[in-house]
Formats: sequence, structure tokens, C-alpha cells
Amino acid sequence: MINRYKKNAKLVLSNGIVFPGFFFGASGTAVGEIVFNTGMTGYQEVITDPSYYGQILTFTYPEIGNTGINFEDSESNINVKGIIVRNFSFNNSNWRSKKNFNQWLVEKNIVGLYGIDTRALVKILRSCGAMNGVITSLDKTDESCFKIIHETPKMEGLNLSQLVSTKGKYIWQTPTETNFDIRKRYSEKQKKFKIVAIDFGIKKSILNRLVSYGCEILVLPSRASLNEVLSNNPDGIFFSNGPGDPSSVSEGIDLARSLIERGDIPMFGICLGHQIFGLALGGSTYKLPFGHRGLNHPCGMNSQIEITSQNHGFALDPDSLSKDLVKITHYNLNDHTVAGLEVNNKPIFSVQYHPEAGPGPHDSDYLFKKFVSLMLERC
Repeated sequence: MINRYKKNAKLVLSNGIVFPGFFFGASGTAVGEIVFNTGMTGYQEVITDPSYYGQILTFTYPEIGNTGINFEDSESNINVKGIIVRNFSFNNSNWRSKKNFNQWLVEKNIVGLYGIDTRALVKILRSCGAMNGVITSLDKTDESCFKIIHETPKMEGLNLSQLVSTKGKYIWQTPTETNFDIRKRYSEKQKKFKIVAIDFGIKKSILNRLVSYGCEILVLPSRASLNEVLSNNPDGIFFSNGPGDPSSVSEGIDLARSLIERGDIPMFGICLGHQIFGLALGGSTYKLPFGHRGLNHPCGMNSQIEITSQNHGFALDPDSLSKDLVKITHYNLNDHTVAGLEVNNKPIFSVQYHPEAGPGPHDSDYLFKKFVSLMLERC
């Protein structure tokens, strides 16, 4: 690291611990929930995942930025509030790279902190739980940072999906750039299925994957009404991922409840959408101590295991789900939290992870095929 970039900055946690370090990216102050991601790749996709809205993200991988930034991998225009890394690479080397990582952070107004012991920070978050904090490159006292933290609401009770959702409807027809054999198989031999996707903070790669499986997608805002959804005569309905406390997304829960009661249209939910399905079915959610954020979470049951990409801080309470209404299909095998469900006798299912694997392993790609199969059965 070149010395001229070593400009002092610090992280202040709500529990009183202060980590002195150095800043990169945008200069300024960022406040939010401090969380960590254990992925070893895909930092551009992770930083632009709307599910991280309102959070400051710690990367456990020790050096970030080596491959720069390209024009294809961003998942949205929504960014994390800030990032924390052990080291960052000012130089980048990759044939797809179009921009320097530090330059991109400045343009996106993302405050970065490096040079701290991220292992120690992650141990604190694992033992004390995710908590609010401040990273700043400005000359702020610890007391002024504590005041900012005190004035910032905690994640519980926040409906952040309404802040990241699209403001108007739009059509998405771009396929995934890989696996064109799938697109050919599903697009040329059958009609295009019309999907209404409810945007609670949807990722571009999820939309691309649905298109690759022969779907045309109409994306609607998170506050879409039942009439708005049904007036488009969808073959299937998709509930997306997103940030915040799922129990606060009352409009999404009400919409899911109405659609589940009808039960005649195939529905697929992921992450926040999965939690919304559970809440609509009478279940409840709770906040996880430090969440699941990474690319290597094992999920499954009955000897069937898939390695999944996850990003969430809440989970469904399994004891709150009625067995008369719901079948649990997947558990997270690290902590036995609910990772998948199906609605009994209805073409409706959901998972607590990101099956498009952007970034991540492709074990869960079959879920898109399952969604298409349910629509085929009703043609």
C-alpha cells in the first residue's frame, strides 16, 4: 500500500469498542448495521445487492479489489453504506476490469475502512451480534460518533424494501450470459411464461436467470396491489429478496396472503420473499444474532444437501408454522433454521437463499426449473 493513501479513519461500535484504521473510497461518515460476509469472491455483486441496504459490510476475505470493477456484474444501483476490509488493492488485474475499485467506491459515495483486524471484529459480531456502528474519515470524536449511533434506528422494525424497490413497473427480457443451452431448451420449445415479480430489492442476476428459463418478467413495486398483479394475467408470481425486517413489510404480507388464499397461480419466493410467505401463512420471524451472509451455507434434509448463497438477518420460527398449511423442505444445516417451505396442496414454494448464485455455487439452479414445471402443469 502506498503511504499517501494511509489517511486516518476509524470504526466505532455501539458497544463502545473503537477500531482505528485508514480510509479508502469516499471520504465521509457512514452509519448502519455492521455485518460480515464470508464469501471469497464476487465483491462487486455483494456490494450492489439491495439486501445490504442500510448496512456496513465487513469482508472476511483479507484483500478486496484485486480484479477491479466491470460493467456487467453490478446487481443494482443500490449500494451498501460502507465497507470494511483488512486490505484493499489499489491496483487491479483482470481482462474484464474497466475501472479501479477505489475510483468506483468514490463515484458510488461508499466509505471504506481498511487496516483493522477484521478477524477480531467478526469475533465481536459473532459473540455480541450484529450492531450499529459508524465508520468515518472525518475528525469526529468518539462521543459524536456514539451520538450518531444512538440516533440511528436498529434494523428491527424497519421496512427498507420500500426504499429500494422500483418506483414504477418495467419489463425485463435480458437472459443470463451463460448457459444459453438452458435458454434455448426453455424458450424455443414452449411459450414464454409471463411472470410478475414483486421487487422488494431484486437482483439483476435473478431476473436474468428467470429469462434464461423462458420467462418474460414484469417487475412491479413492493407496494403493488392484488388487482395490479392479477390484471396482468401472470402465469407465475415471484417474490424477491430485499433488506430490512420482514415483519414490517405489511403490504407484501397482505399481497402474499391474498394470493396464497387463491392458490391457483404458481408462486416462488426467495430470501425476504420466503419470509413474507411464512408471515402470510401465520408464522413469525426473529432476528438472527449475526445473520447468514456468504456463499457456502449448506441447506437441505433427507440426505439431500446443496451449498447455497445467502444474505439475510432474520429467519422464520419453525414452531409458528402450521403443519396443516406448510411443509418445511429445507433447513440450514449450520444452525437448523428454516431454509425452505412449500404450501400444502398449492403450487407455492420458497427458499431462504439466492438460487441464481450471483455470486456463488449453482447447486440451487434447479429451483427455477421447478417454478417453470409448476407453470407447465397449468398450461
